[in-house]
Amino acid sequence: MKYLLSTSTDPHFNMAFDEFCLEQLKADEPVFYLWQNRPSVIIGLNQNPYAEVDLPFMEAAGILLARRVTGGGAVYHDLQNLNYTITGRIRDLDRDCPEYVSTMVRALQALGAPAELSGRNDILVDGRKCSGYAKRMSKDRLMIHGTLMYDVDIDTLTKVLAAPGSKLSAAGIASVRSRVANLKDWMPQFDGIDAFRAALQDLLAGKDGEIRLTDEQLEKIEANAAAKFRTWEWNYGHSPSAVFRVRRKFACGTVEASFTLVHGCLEGLHFGGDFLGNLPADRIERALQGCRFTREALMVALRKEPVENCFDRLSTQELATLLLDA
Repeated sequence: MKYLLSTSTDPHFNMAFDEFCLEQLKADEPVFYLWQNRPSVIIGLNQNPYAEVDLPFMEAAGILLARRVTGGGAVYHDLQNLNYTITGRIRDLDRDCPEYVSTMVRALQALGAPAELSGRNDILVDGRKCSGYAKRMSKDRLMIHGTLMYDVDIDTLTKVLAAPGSKLSAAGIASVRSRVANLKDWMPQFDGIDAFRAALQDLLAGKDGEIRLTDEQLEKIEANAAAKFRTWEWNYGHSPSAVFRVRRKFACGTVEASFTLVHGCLEGLHFGGDFLGNLPADRIERALQGCRFTREALMVALRKEPVENCFDRLSTQELATLLLDA
């Protein structure tokens, strides 16, 4: 296959790169490229990050969030994970299992890993997941992209994806460790991910050459990354609705908050519990209606309606943290 070279490790740029290649790259034959991201969580098109990802852990660890244009679940990337994208015509789609993914499986087998397709969108080695993939069509073209876990930090992966509502959280940390695998354990011939990437690149390319994007095309990709893929509206506001509930004991008594997040904004907030206060808590509920679900936005809204009036000795910071911890 002909190939593109992608050196960016910015997940938002790389999401824009994928979209460009699917929708605007003109090529009669399949094209592939390999790419890496700095530590980041990539959520599926239809996912809610508040329900799928441990956002406080991500923030503390400096891990980025990016939403892709394909469905499927949340995945963790770091520089020891190699990603692949293959684009081509829809006529190459082989029912529910694209022939392109079989091409990747055969390449891994040739490099020593006993890879096999499994389930809806997984690649396994010896019964353990090393790759997940997703797909999208646009007009007459198809894009398949996926992960290849070479030497990913499993501890960070399990922590960042262990959020209420996520598959990993439901399964538990121990079962996650048993289900995933790093490819380096089956490829001792490589001294690192760079060598693995080079070998896979050569194998997939064969005798075909490189396709180079123009400066104008790269500028268009960067513009789309800035206008779409780096924005709060895309990464958080695009989220489907999700219901949350949290309960905690404070000096004022027990405070329970239930609410719905609609496109990343608070709706239907209600406080309950045995807490004491001078005024009804519905004043705070109204103040937060429609507020973006970020610490900064919550703090600004809560300063307009003093929290201490409704919850004795409860600070604005404590109430914001209660909601965010849901």
